[in-house]
Amino acid sequence: MGIQRVRPDFVATNVITGDDRTDRVVLEANTDHNTPRVAQLQKVVFVNDVTPEQALDAVCDQDGVLDIVTEVSPADAQRVESSQYAKLVTIEANRVLLGIFNTYPDRPLADRRVREAFNLAVDRDRIVDEALAGYARPLGALTPPWSGGGSGAEPRARDAAAAKALLDEAGWSEGRAVTIATPAPFEGIAAMIAADVQDALGIGAEVIVVGDDEIVPGSLTLIEKKLTPPWDILIHAWFDLSSDLPPAVMHREFFGDDGAFRAGPPDAEFNRRFGALVKMTSAEEAQTAAGEIDRYCYDESKALFLCAPNALYAVNREVEFTAYKTTFELAEAQVSAQHWSRRNGG
Repeated sequence: MGIQRVRPDFVATNVITGDDRTDRVVLEANTDHNTPRVAQLQKVVFVNDVTPEQALDAVCDQDGVLDIVTEVSPADAQRVESSQYAKLVTIEANRVLLGIFNTYPDRPLADRRVREAFNLAVDRDRIVDEALAGYARPLGALTPPWSGGGSGAEPRARDAAAAKALLDEAGWSEGRAVTIATPAPFEGIAAMIAADVQDALGIGAEVIVVGDDEIVPGSLTLIEKKLTPPWDILIHAWFDLSSDLPPAVMHREFFGDDGAFRAGPPDAEFNRRFGALVKMTSAEEAQTAAGEIDRYCYDESKALFLCAPNALYAVNREVEFTAYKTTFELAEAQVSAQHWSRRNGG
């Protein structure tokens, strides 16, 4: 019997090409759980055959239809707050929103001065206040301020004069516009970035909205790294399932040698730092090294660091729901005696 050898340089990345779901998923409590943490509800039903708009209507305008709606848009937060039946639950989640820089050698953003100029040109506070209704915090680098292993880097304040000076020093081809690609949900934010860039740097900025049918091909181009992406900046959201060591899931994915979202040649210094981090056995040393990686990404303006959005939920007023920074959990969820399920003898 032969032994199959696996290439040491092979890295697998999952790309979602479809979103087929069953209409209902039913979870029932395990009453024999072997830890003190047990579900407080007997049954939870996930409803997957309604649109986000229909789900919000159901929780805000009716009682006894839906109890929790996830991924509420900041634009809908006030509607939830004003609802007779629902309340808004928010948490500073381990999520980031940033612009991926295309740093391949033939692109102007390969120059650190140009990347810093763009970071100085953008008004993060305005994006948070106007585009996200305040439900976010500006980012200095890639680690959210409430996560472990951060650098403490303060978000860059908008400084149009300093941004223009850096761009003039680095040089920018006359008449060349910067192209900003974005999925449809972030089109408004991309437009705000484009306006800031035009105002501060005096160059054209074109926003390209990536259609649903272009998401998978575009993702493959980015992941496979066989072709140079056609954009200069890609607005992108990502998340971390742990607050302990953000570089393992955040920084590596965007800048590492095997990072799916790296849009440029490998960064030897980043790889050296990350390679040292993954060999550390001391939690304290690893936290320090993680912070140094975050600071390196800040100093090199490795991305257009924007903000860390909150997670927003619309929750029935008779439901006690605990939000988590990382995942969607229902173990602690409870309902009051006035909840529709108990009023109706459930």
